[in-house]
Amino acid sequence: MQKLVSHVIRNRADRWYGKWITADFATVKPEPEFSLAQMFSGQMPPQAPVADRLRPPVVFYKEFNVPTKALQAATLAITAQGIYQATINGKSVTDAIFTPDYTAYSKFLQYQTYAVEDLLQVGKNRLQIVVADGWFAGRVSVSGGSGQFGDQLAALADLEINFTDGTDLHVGTDETFSATTGKWRYADIEIGEKQDLALNAEPTDGKQMATIGDFDYPRLAPQEGPQVKRQEVLNAQKVWHEGNSLVVDFGQVIAGRVRLNVTLAAGQMITLEHAEALDQTGKFFQNIVGRNKDQTDIFVGNGAPAVLEPDFTFHGFRYVKITGLSELALADAQAVAIYSDFKATGSVTTSDASVNQLLQNIKWSQRGNMLSIPTDCPQRERVGWTGDMQVFAPASTFYYDTNQFIQRWLKSVRIDQQTNGEVVDYSPAPKDFFNSTEFTGSVSSAGWGDAIIMVPWTLYQRFGDQQVLTDNFSAMQKWFNFAKASAAGDKAGDARYIWDTKFHYGDWMFPSVMMKSGNPMETAQLTKDIVATAFLAHSAELLGEVCAVLGVDATPYRDYASKVKQAFAQHFITVDQHLTSDFQGCYVLALAFDMVPPAIKPALVARLVEKIHANHDLLDTGFLSVPYLLDVLVDNGHAELAKKLFLQDKCPSWLYEVKNGATTIWESWNGIQPDGTVGTLSFNHYAMGCVLDWFVRVVVGLTSTTPGYQTVTIAPRVAVVDEFTVNYQAASGEFKIKQTKQADKHHLAVKIPTGVTAKVILPQSKPETISAGTYEFVY
Repeated sequence: MQKLVSHVIRNRADRWYGKWITADFATVKPEPEFSLAQMFSGQMPPQAPVADRLRPPVVFYKEFNVPTKALQAATLAITAQGIYQATINGKSVTDAIFTPDYTAYSKFLQYQTYAVEDLLQVGKNRLQIVVADGWFAGRVSVSGGSGQFGDQLAALADLEINFTDGTDLHVGTDETFSATTGKWRYADIEIGEKQDLALNAEPTDGKQMATIGDFDYPRLAPQEGPQVKRQEVLNAQKVWHEGNSLVVDFGQVIAGRVRLNVTLAAGQMITLEHAEALDQTGKFFQNIVGRNKDQTDIFVGNGAPAVLEPDFTFHGFRYVKITGLSELALADAQAVAIYSDFKATGSVTTSDASVNQLLQNIKWSQRGNMLSIPTDCPQRERVGWTGDMQVFAPASTFYYDTNQFIQRWLKSVRIDQQTNGEVVDYSPAPKDFFNSTEFTGSVSSAGWGDAIIMVPWTLYQRFGDQQVLTDNFSAMQKWFNFAKASAAGDKAGDARYIWDTKFHYGDWMFPSVMMKSGNPMETAQLTKDIVATAFLAHSAELLGEVCAVLGVDATPYRDYASKVKQAFAQHFITVDQHLTSDFQGCYVLALAFDMVPPAIKPALVARLVEKIHANHDLLDTGFLSVPYLLDVLVDNGHAELAKKLFLQDKCPSWLYEVKNGATTIWESWNGIQPDGTVGTLSFNHYAMGCVLDWFVRVVVGLTSTTPGYQTVTIAPRVAVVDEFTVNYQAASGEFKIKQTKQADKHHLAVKIPTGVTAKVILPQSKPETISAGTYEFVY
């Protein structure tokens, strides 16, 4: 049904038959100002009921006639300010949803072109476009304000019908379209949706004519990357009564929505509330709090059987609480997982059930947080934090081909980059982001802004396409120049290479602080300067590598990195060869980024190991250091300790979450505390799932040694499991690696794709170079 095509870039008004159309009731009401400072202090502004604040989606439609002659082709080009749902004669033009996707709308708004000839009929036809607030006008900021990219819903479409006799028929959006409302009383992508089934979904009464909107065209671009679609459908696992409500458990935390097969009496209203966790007594628990984070859907019946599912919203949940319905059969409730439509590329299973669950948790968190953009969580903030993507980017390329998806997001990051070179903390950046900078005093942070260098470099390494470096090179240079100037400030000497001049998130949310004070800003204050300086050097080095690939002089960046490292050693290493910020994560980053002279390195390794042991062999690494923790230990002779940390099941650890019933990766290691207390936190944050990348490279041993997996090593280094099976469709072809254990010997079966060379390095064995084919090794 769906065919995305584009012959001419439609970024001018004269390339459209149609015009932007809107209506006087298509204006989104503003929400009161609400700052991040107020939000973090626990304040909540008074609010009118949702139904009084939100307006219905607008329904544009037109009827037209198709003559009796042979049809050759028909295409619909369409976009919207908001998210749209388009039908011809009541049938959807695509199985994609949440179109036109989430981008930096002020300069980058996608349109889609669909082949629709199969939906047309001779005689009367009807084109209908429903536009809801979506990301464009909805309450998508961290603090929950409305109209983030504009407050006027609008649609733009061309239906072009070609006949075999060489004639054409064009139907473009204009003032001949009707504008009305339908069954949707309101629909906000975060708050939720209300449908009244007694109202006609394809209305003919109460209409007015659409008006022409004064909206621009140069920002328009054809679809890039995968669209959002309904994916897995999960059956209800359990239903129980809780007071006057029903609670349904779908067994898996997802981003998506509920589908119910029920008959509601005329006027009967049911309310669906969504959550990811139960409380310590097993009762429904609203783990997500904040302004306009309702995650609540409402349906009003019309007396007829119906399949109820929202159209313009999604939620992060495992459990749904249904009020207004007395009974519900398991077979009548489903959860629909929603995410961008990637090509699946990787799979991994092991002989350890807990490890398997962890690996699946990472996969589900990736699904839930790659819905149009890479997000931190799919229920509370839902924004494209640059730090989250930077941390997770290497792991993101295993289960799915995320190349085009991430590149589309990087385009928004570049658009949002400030004139001084700052890369903002999250993109697309809504207006509330810029209105709330007093909370940190900054729009950027080291480790977050560095995503503009680190993420394209990761994509180049994994997929082998140099274009991603070319596309982002100018933005990389601008960020580097900003960071360099910001660090220097008005300082003299080597202090110019210490980035202590502004706010940074540092090693955000490291556990020892979070489990005591629960204040993430404290983790920033304790680590920000040393972490920022480490990233300053690391990004300079990476930019030098990018220059080498692109044929640009890398010397200035490499020289700068060297000076930062010298200053780092002078400023952050004490006389007893400890770091001034004496925390696990700071040691990890100093070692991972090679920030200290070789003579000092053993002392830092020893101190890191000492701190891990002192913490009962538990990690205490934060947001930016977790990706490097296990590698640093393995690379410095402490593979057994890395194995112990990976398999640890006390809090904080990956398997502690598994032991406590996690089906996704948590925001906080102690989301459920050892005493059973459940926090008002996200239980679906993919960042700490970055350990998947380590597992594939070090446990399985598959590492790309030239961009795009043209040459690889296969070197299992840490035996956290005895057996595993891995399939991976890389840019260069499919790799298959299977390890079994028989009589104290490991049997490793390897399949290498055509054109690839692999070096196999096994314990107590001589390295062996192999090419395409299937091999088996015993060690």
